[in-house]
This record gives sequence, C-alpha cells and structure tokens, in this order.
Amino acid sequence: MALASQSSESFRLVDLRGGLGAVPDVRCSGVMSGIKRRKADLALIDLSGERVCAAVITTNDVKAAPLIVSNEHLATDGDAIRAIVANSGCANACTGERGLTDARETASRAAALMGIRTSQVLVASTGVIGVPLPMDVMGPGLEKAVRALRTGSEAALSAAEAIMTTDHVPKLEACAYYDNGCQTRFVVGGIAKGAGMIAPNMATMLAFIATDASCTRTSLQAALAEAVDDTFNMISVDGDMSTNDCVYAFAKPGTEEASPGLRAALHTVCRELAFDMVKDGEGASKTLTMHVTGAKNAAQARQIARAIINSSLVKTALYGEDPNWGRIIAAAGSVGSGMREDAWSITLGGSLWVDRGALEVLSEAEAHALLEHKSIKVGLDLGMGEAEATGYGCDMTLEYVRINAHYRT
Repeated sequence: MALASQSSESFRLVDLRGGLGAVPDVRCSGVMSGIKRRKADLALIDLSGERVCAAVITTNDVKAAPLIVSNEHLATDGDAIRAIVANSGCANACTGERGLTDARETASRAAALMGIRTSQVLVASTGVIGVPLPMDVMGPGLEKAVRALRTGSEAALSAAEAIMTTDHVPKLEACAYYDNGCQTRFVVGGIAKGAGMIAPNMATMLAFIATDASCTRTSLQAALAEAVDDTFNMISVDGDMSTNDCVYAFAKPGTEEASPGLRAALHTVCRELAFDMVKDGEGASKTLTMHVTGAKNAAQARQIARAIINSSLVKTALYGEDPNWGRIIAAAGSVGSGMREDAWSITLGGSLWVDRGALEVLSEAEAHALLEHKSIKVGLDLGMGEAEATGYGCDMTLEYVRINAHYRT
C-alpha cells in the first residue's frame, strides 16, 4: 500500500524513504546488547532537543513496567522529552517491583550518558512476558548505543531492526508535507515493530514517530489519537492484545495548533506503519482490506470492520482461498448493531459478490480466482446510511500456529 503523493487546497504530501532517519537532526542507533543471542536488541533514539510528546498506550488492564515509568516521565517532562530507549527480547511485563526498578534504572543510565534528565527519557520493551530485564547487559549496551548514534536512514534502519521480535522485516515510513502553499518543507517519519499479538485495540506493537514541525502538546495528542483510531486500532493479525503496546509521537514545542498538513502526514505515516504490520503478520500470506460503507454512523462502521478483520473464521477462509462470504456477514452481524437482512451487499476485488443480502452474483470459480491474490479487498455496504470505515487484516496460516506454539522454545 505505497503512499502516492497527495494534494489538497491546503497542503501537499510527498512520500519519503528512511522512516525516522528522514526527520532532520533525529539520531538513531540499534545495537546487540546481549538480551538476544545473535541479533540487535537495543535501540536508542535521540530527538536532538526538547520535544513535546503525545502518547497512546495499550488499553490492556495489565501494563508493562516501561509504560508505567514512561507515563511518570510524561507527567513530569512531557513537554521536554529528549530520548527513547527500546529493547526487544524481553517485555519487562508482569515483573513486579523489580520491573519498575529496572525500567527506571534504564532511563537513568541513558540520561547520564546523554547528559539529560532521567524524566526526559522514555523506555519501551517488547518480547517475552514475565521475564526480568537482564540489567547486567543493559549498561554496556546503552554505552554502545550512545556511541553508535547517527542521523540518516541507515541509523533509523538499525533502530527498527533492534526492536523486531517475530517481525520478518523492519518497518520504516516517512512523508514530507507543505502547508498552505508555503515552500517550507516539514517531515514526519517513524519506525515500528509488530507482527503478532495484534488486535484492533491499540494492537505487541511499538511505534515511534517524530516531526521537525512545531505545535502544542495538546494538539499533537489530539492528532495522534485521531490517527491511531483509524490506523493502529483498525488492524488485526490474531486478535490478541499486548501488555506493552505504545505509540509515541514527538514535535518541536510551539504555540500553534497542529496544522492540517501535519495531521494528514501523521495519519499517513501511522496508516502505512499499521499496514506494514498486517503485511508482516506472523505466518501471513495475504492481506485483507475491509471497507465498510453505508453505515448509520462511524461507530457502527468501525465496529463491523473490526469484527470482520478479527474473525478467525474469516482469516482461515482467506488462507484457504475459500469464497465463504457467509463468514464475513456472520462476523458483521455478530456485533448486534442492527443490520438489515435485505439491505447489505458485498464486493470482492471491486466486483459485486452478494447483492441485497441473498443474491450471489459472482460464481464460485470467479470468487476463488480473486481470492488467489496476495492483497484482498472486500467491501460491505450496509445500505443504512452514509458512514464508512476501513480495517486491515491478514490471513491465519499453519505457520502462525508453528511460530506461536514454540515462541519461547
């Protein structure tokens, strides 16, 4: 789902490469600290100055220690965050008081090495739940990460690789925008990780996004929350929600509201990173774009789109290329939002599949042929109103079972 250049009366968006590395002055590194045996596992992002920070974190009742500590730091220094430390291989979740101590010690060591306040450092972790963070390797690892800090796309790539768990590929997205015909160019760039334990409710994922534009923290928070609702909260790999999910966005401090261009660029980067996750879903062989139209309101459209992309039966039918539209409509109706039996229709790959709740238009062979594609697009028109929403999912394969049956072994 490559981003095409977009334009409107008030702003213009242009696709960029490099993720966080495209954002001027942001420095990144990714190193092997020893949490994992043979892979990079520790990322450091230096925002090169004080930044206002917006945050959206998991709604799971069980929250990992790094989220708790980062929330403390945001309460103290949310207008002046300077750096993020993120590790993979250990989620530092369900680790009790020791987990909190380790998260605080990680931030403290990074701050000392960088000459900044501890409360200006956010921490994030991803990996196995219930395992303490190996602090004996964190100190030397942080020293190495500070020495390796660089600007540019290669540095951002190293950071994106260091936060991968079961991900096959690093995830980096960026775009530039020009507001109100102004020739000044601003950049929004980000990195993320996520391939499993992904449910459409702040799906195990981490995302870090930065811009060289300025705005108030309040308006950045509103823009991020809006973007997350339409992107990270509208994806599904397996329907499970993590204890460590977080999205942090950073901008230069300012007195102005987030501009339309900044909001659009932030939304675009979030959407692209979210789609990268379902495309790289554990064992996934196909992606599903589920577009619900004709809903009474946006809430109904979103609820139904999420029910469909989160359905295990829809996911397995997608894997088997089985034209079983009954699973789609059953998932849609399961939310109890008042669908009318004779009003809905389904399209597959842009072709009418089922009309007015009963008439199958596409033949079995035609539908099967469309389901052989890697990227599947399904539309469901409810025939009830004007609201719409889009969700993004993937199939569930035998490989998904293999990966997760032996995740810790």
